[in-house]
Amino acid sequence: MASLRPTKITTDEGFETAVSDKLIRYGGPWAKVQIKSAHGSWLYDPAGKKILDFTSGQMSSVLGHSHPELVEVIKKQCENLMHLNLVMVSDPVLDCATAVTSMLPKGLDKCLFVSTGSETNEVAIKMAKVYTGKFEVIALSAGYHGMTHGSAAATFSYGRHAAGPSVPGTFILPTPYPYRSPFRHPDGTYDWKSELDYGFALIDRQSSGSLACLVIEGIVSTGGILPLPDGYLKAIKEECVKRGMLLIIDEAQTGFGRTGSNFAFEYYGVVPDILTLSKTLGAGLPLGAVVTSTEIERVWHEKRGYYGTTHMNDPLVCAVGAKVVEIIKRDNMAEQSATKGKFMKTAFEKLKEKYSVIGEVRGRGLMIGVEFVQDPVSKVPAENLGQAIAARCMETGLSCNIVQLPGMGGSFRMAPPLTITEDEILEGVQIFDEAIAWCLQRGFNT
Repeated sequence: MASLRPTKITTDEGFETAVSDKLIRYGGPWAKVQIKSAHGSWLYDPAGKKILDFTSGQMSSVLGHSHPELVEVIKKQCENLMHLNLVMVSDPVLDCATAVTSMLPKGLDKCLFVSTGSETNEVAIKMAKVYTGKFEVIALSAGYHGMTHGSAAATFSYGRHAAGPSVPGTFILPTPYPYRSPFRHPDGTYDWKSELDYGFALIDRQSSGSLACLVIEGIVSTGGILPLPDGYLKAIKEECVKRGMLLIIDEAQTGFGRTGSNFAFEYYGVVPDILTLSKTLGAGLPLGAVVTSTEIERVWHEKRGYYGTTHMNDPLVCAVGAKVVEIIKRDNMAEQSATKGKFMKTAFEKLKEKYSVIGEVRGRGLMIGVEFVQDPVSKVPAENLGQAIAARCMETGLSCNIVQLPGMGGSFRMAPPLTITEDEILEGVQIFDEAIAWCLQRGFNT
């Protein structure tokens, strides 16, 4: 197949100047690329050069960019009803709630729609505090749950610097990380149970006896795509029940087919007390959902729990969410993700056999982590190499995300649209392969 990818992506100097002059920096660098349009799995610069998107935008566009059915829904909804006062309920909101809950087991019965994943976790944490009458929160050391006050307090992977004290009563559990954890059985295999017991023992010593909830991702994404070990989430649920806590599962990235099942919690066989959804529900539009049981919602309401924002239950994005669910179910996107994910993981595992600097390939469905190390014995993260590979990929036509956390700076997060083709997967892996070779030849791993 003839390659149509560019030899290099360039940006207009005036565009870069405007970015520097007019935009507040978010805490990291801007990509050296200017995007004018996006369709399917591809991004396009002003000259029409193509970049293959292996991150689904911000891990959101599960149905690809500018999906024609979503575009049609947006056009139609904009002509009729975009926004209402939050006390007014419209048909698209009920349609979206019905669609979402149709995919979920009993006990996840009622929805509240907001704009972002941060908001969903803010609502969920507040709801857990109101329901239990307690205030302490537990989260994983490499988890990411948002940037609003409560959700940011439960985010230990990034964004905690320079803003002063966080919310009191927020505790940390070690992230299950088989490749790096020091907790080992005598035979050298990972001992996640001892690690978890140790973490809860420390929390119990610190807690004032007011543990309200534990929030966890189905796959720890910002930490480098870390699937939870088999049995881990069930053990977490048991620990929550022992302490009278609610379990919140954050499926911002793993929901709606991404991991090869409709939701990651299905794979683990654990139903959360509160489920939060965002990124993939809007498929690129700002939509998040909090889903919980009729009983928890009843207590929340009777105790005068409140959460209302300007764009809560907006009809425009809810109409899109309902259509996303329809397409996910109709086109068996979870099954597609499982099949394409195996194909993609195998392709990256072949690269691992080729390059000793690839320490591990992991993941499930179309959510794959590729971790780079300086050498396979020391496992020292190859942060400089990883960043050089990411930059070279962008130059040569592949957008892929690298974790930039201390000690994990060499892990790539690969999560293309579920609509990607096998030919596109192979093209992306080829660009990645060439970028690794190019960077190693130039000594970026020294």
